Amino acid sequence: MHNLPIQPSRRALMISGVTLAVGALAQSTKTFTTPAPERVSIKPPKAPAAPRIARPNSRFDVEPKLLERALAALNRHSSAIRERDRIAIVDFDAPSSEPRLHFLDVVSGKATRMLVAHGSGSDPGHTGYLKTFSNAFGSNASSEGAFLTDDYYVGKHGRSQRLLGLDHTNNNALARAVVVHSAWYANDDMISAHGKLGRSQGCFAVGEDKLDDVFAFLGKGRMIYADRMGAA
Repeated sequence: MHNLPIQPSRRALMISGVTLAVGALAQSTKTFTTPAPERVSIKPPKAPAAPRIARPNSRFDVEPKLLERALAALNRHSSAIRERDRIAIVDFDAPSSEPRLHFLDVVSGKATRMLVAHGSGSDPGHTGYLKTFSNAFGSNASSEGAFLTDDYYVGKHGRSQRLLGLDHTNNNALARAVVVHSAWYANDDMISAHGKLGRSQGCFAVGEDKLDDVFAFLGKGRMIYADRMGAA
C-alpha cells in the first residue's frame, strides 16, 4: 500500500488563511516610535577681544593707564567702530604746548604725535592746560570719551570731519558740531610765539599743514579717544 499525502480539509485551509491574514494585519498596524532628535549644543559667539598691539616705538609715550582706557573703549564700542587697526589718543593731562594727539598703528606699533587745541570752555583763563570737560551745549568745552570719525564736509573752518560721540560724556558731539579741523591758532609757530596754542570751541583743532595727515591716518570709522588721568 502506498502512503498518499494527506490533503488538509477545507475547514483547516480556511482557518489557516484567517490566521495568516490576522498576523499580516497585526504586522502592518504595528506602532513605530520616532527616536528623539539629538540635542545640539550651540555656543554663543565670543565678544570681540581687545586688539593686541605691537610694542609702540619710543615716540609713543602716552600714559599707560590712558592707553589701557583707550583700548578698553575700543573693545567696548567694537560694534560701532568697524576699523580697529589705527587709533588716536588725546592726552589732556599734557599742556597745549606739547604734542599730545597721539596716533597709534595697532598692528605695527608705529606711533606719531602732534599738537592739538582744546576748547576755551575747558580753559577759561587760557593757561594752556585743560581744566574741565563738558558735554553741554554752548559750553565751548572739550569732551572726554570715545569719538567715531565720520564724514567730511567744508564748513566755516574749511575742510572738516564730523565726529560721533559714543559715550554719555560726549554724546552731544555731533549736535554741538565738535569736529576735526585745522586752524592758524594750532600751528607749530604758536608755541615759539606764545608758549601755547589758541583755543577752539571744543573741536580737535590741528595745524593747518597737519590736517591731511590726520585725515589720511584716521579716515572714516576709526576712534579718537580723549581723556586725562589727573584730577579735575
